[in-house]
Amino acid sequence: MIIIMSSSATREQVDNVERKLSELGFKTHPIFGDIKTVIGAIGDKRLLNTQLISNMPGVENLVPIMKPYKLAGKELKQTPTIIEIGDVKIGGDELVVMAGPCAIENEANFLETAVKVKEAGAKILRGGAFKPRTSPYAFQGLEEDGLKIMAAAREATGLKIVTEVVDTRDVELVSSYTDIIQIGARNMQNFRLLQEAGSTQKPVLLKRGLSATIEEWLMAAEYIIAAGNKDVILCERGIRTFETATRNTLDLSAIPVVKEASHLPIVIDPSHATGAWKYVAPLAKGAIATGADGLIIEVHPDPANALCDGPQSLRPSKFAQLMKELEPIAMAVGKKI
Repeated sequence: MIIIMSSSATREQVDNVERKLSELGFKTHPIFGDIKTVIGAIGDKRLLNTQLISNMPGVENLVPIMKPYKLAGKELKQTPTIIEIGDVKIGGDELVVMAGPCAIENEANFLETAVKVKEAGAKILRGGAFKPRTSPYAFQGLEEDGLKIMAAAREATGLKIVTEVVDTRDVELVSSYTDIIQIGARNMQNFRLLQEAGSTQKPVLLKRGLSATIEEWLMAAEYIIAAGNKDVILCERGIRTFETATRNTLDLSAIPVVKEASHLPIVIDPSHATGAWKYVAPLAKGAIATGADGLIIEVHPDPANALCDGPQSLRPSKFAQLMKELEPIAMAVGKKI
């Protein structure tokens, strides 16, 4: 429910409405505008005494929120969310590119990649310290040692860092090292993990599940926001369809659909979507043209010997070439790199 306060409502009247809603079991989210204040009331609508609230001093109107995702949707917040991580802004007029290897293998390779992607124009360094793999025998990541390598690369390059957390027990550890916490596709509906990530003050990159609808994806984001963390970045990374020519099917239509339904920024992962480096560049260009706020791309100095996802990783030289090719497309849609 959205409670619209009159233009003459005082701060005391707004506080009184919030207090009453809290007593009824609702979480409140006031938005103070230049002319009017609106209060989002999130909770079980059966508990809401609409007549009581509508008759309170200063209340102009009550409007129901029709979408199940109350906080991630546009009914409560119309303006796009811009997430600031130091001097990096995701969701504005800047196209933010995140790049790096799928997994952190050793300090030398990772630092080499970090330097190369920064030179090419990336603003955020990606890398996996905890790797959830289909096979229990595949490389699972260096864990905290990997986080330490990431932190050292940040110190050396100035790049912000993003890495995945896969277990509720590791959220505090990962958030102590990283600038952005990533929730992977396999954990999109791990609700306890979403809530734990929501309890941190770090932005969360939420990847779409392999077979998730857009509504299910936004409801997963709702868990994070409802837990207290408003800084959620959505990431489309391909969904599972009947097609076998690529690893997954990149859903570029999700970009305009999300932009219409939500105020949250959205980035695209063409690497995981295709599973093949030769398709990364055209789909990255398509994502920008469709309105994405950023990209997350896998880059490795020696893909043939990578311990994880080598076939979909770009060499640093190919990544630098791609960044140059992205500039005119970004400019055409009003963004800069």
